[in-house]
Amino acid sequence: SSGINAEYGKTKKAMESINSRLALVMKSGKFTIGYRSTLKSIRQGKSKLIIIANNTPALRKSEIEYYCMLAKVGVHHYSGSNIDLGTACGKYFRVGCLCITDPGDSDIIRSMP
Repeated sequence: SSGINAEYGKTKKAMESINSRLALVMKSGKFTIGYRSTLKSIRQGKSKLIIIANNTPALRKSEIEYYCMLAKVGVHHYSGSNIDLGTACGKYFRVGCLCITDPGDSDIIRSMP
């Protein structure tokens, strides 16, 4: 059972590091929040990284992934729900997906596999 706990700890630690990097992007970088503006910035070729919440509808998720594949943009599947992602962004609303156009002082784009 310790293996399960270690795995949980690992994902929790990874999530914390993503959250702190996201907070830095919110402070110093440029980003767009929401499905339509994310697709728009992918089409314009401005996006560096897309983050999708884990409860985003499958069709919407696959559409974003397809756009990203065509535009050669990285996609990160956030391990929390859209409520968690909104909180991580420091917003008081739910965020299904967000697009980072300029990471600012954050190393979020290099740190994502």
